Amino acid sequence: MPQTPPFSAMFDSSGYNRNLYQSAEDSCGGLYYHDNNLLSGSLEALIQHLVPNVDYYPDRTYIFTFLLSSRLFMHPHELMAKVCHLCMEHQRLNDPNCDKNQIKKIAPKILQLLTEWTETFPYDFRDERMMRNLKDLAHRIASGEETYRKNVQQVIQCLIRKLAALSQYEEVLAKISSTTTDRLTVLKTKPQSIQRDIITVCSDPYTLAQQLTHIELERLNYIGPEEFVQAFVQKDPLDNDKSCYSERKKTRNLEAYVEWFNRLSYLVATEICMPVKKKHRARMIEYFIDVARECFNIGNFNSLMAIISGMNMSPVSRLKKTWAKVKTAKFDILEHQMDPSSNFYNYRTALRGAAQRSLTAHSSREKIVIPFFSLLIKDIYFLNEGCANRLPNGHVNFEKFWELAKQVSEFMTWKQVECPFERDRKILQYLLTVPVFSEDSLYLASYESEGPENHIEKDRWKSLRWVSLRLVAVQI
Repeated sequence: MPQTPPFSAMFDSSGYNRNLYQSAEDSCGGLYYHDNNLLSGSLEALIQHLVPNVDYYPDRTYIFTFLLSSRLFMHPHELMAKVCHLCMEHQRLNDPNCDKNQIKKIAPKILQLLTEWTETFPYDFRDERMMRNLKDLAHRIASGEETYRKNVQQVIQCLIRKLAALSQYEEVLAKISSTTTDRLTVLKTKPQSIQRDIITVCSDPYTLAQQLTHIELERLNYIGPEEFVQAFVQKDPLDNDKSCYSERKKTRNLEAYVEWFNRLSYLVATEICMPVKKKHRARMIEYFIDVARECFNIGNFNSLMAIISGMNMSPVSRLKKTWAKVKTAKFDILEHQMDPSSNFYNYRTALRGAAQRSLTAHSSREKIVIPFFSLLIKDIYFLNEGCANRLPNGHVNFEKFWELAKQVSEFMTWKQVECPFERDRKILQYLLTVPVFSEDSLYLASYESEGPENHIEKDRWKSLRWVSLRLVAVQI
């Protein structure tokens, strides 16, 4: 059975392996090289370069980079159809009189390519056309050879398991999304139904940080690498098909992860604004500062930033009397680490340290690297915007896509880490499903805790109270 090496093996110590071991010529078969590095090529030549033959198998960095970036120029099912056609044409797989020894030589390589595609980009195969082509090509290389037939079955069964797990995950997300309500509404109409806060559910900040890490790693794991490209897909100037582009923007798992960040920020703000007594609000702030610190120590930068964002929301930051009771030294250190100045220099330094620790780790605990996701997306966005997809001669700008693949493959390594912490279903249930305040409800709770300080706040408070009373009256 072909084995796909781990993503960390794809890159050498200098970053990534662009050297495809070709001849030293600058131009070769529609591909342009410089110092043995592939820089550009026509789309057709790049597709040809993906297809193995008896004497050649593409470098794994090339396979990942091209499969990742090709969707900017054509649908995955179109690429799959071309690959299948080239395999059958070159190796005469559709010829009943073809040399069986020739098939024995090429079959493992084609099977390896299919294995890498299904393992790294499994979501492409939710398209029935992809699955049909996969099964057709697999059947042709497996015919008459029991070993290949078993290997093909393993590839397809593994793919089906991954797609089934994705469907199940999406059902869970939909269920969670359908049950979300505004916490203020629940408090006003059923005050007895919410008597818990996060501290009563989990009094230990370290344990909460561990459970947040569970959620982060689970959601990261379901993001396909292609979603980073599809999030910024634009019309290819050489593509005349205008109708297909909306189909390519399949980024549901990426969007769900961003929504989780926003939910956590609002949950933090809700837990702080909800207590009536000032000392309880101060205690809640200090609790979340400790949770954020533990997230930093674990390497969970996304939860860390979500917590800081929640504490910096205006309804929380305006609670001056509450903050006066808080020992903020630890919070100041965390804010310094996530300071956006100099393009998040401090955070990027900490991230590099965590990534280095992960590379030399002896335990799953040390392997955890969960980046501040919005910044990762921003970096990829500016990389995409900063360079053209095609060069003036119509060639695909492959140098750009090496850089894109480098960033995405690092993320792929991080998302494959298994969470080493024990799951606590009660805490996870609370984090994922407890109602949170809307922005208006946060402001209302904040004003009721510490009254408005100026005319603008007073007018807003009056307006919010009136809307809140009307809402309760309608529901009663």
